[in-house]
Amino acid sequence: MNFLASVVKEIFSLFVDDGSLAIGALALIALLALVVGFVPAAWLGWLFFAALCLLLVENTLRRARKG
Repeated sequence: MNFLASVVKEIFSLFVDDGSLAIGALALIALLALVVGFVPAAWLGWLFFAALCLLLVENTLRRARKG
């Protein structure tokens, strides 16, 4: 049973390595879901891509400062 728990934990960490990055991505999806009616559809993909890039850069810089 201990082996199974460690396998599940390892698989989970593959998808959610940094909790703040995952929470930020979910918050971004929720925010875009709120503005979907106000932003032209052609812009939503680009807005999502740009925001995810900024989120990733911020997370990388924060982790680099921690060492």
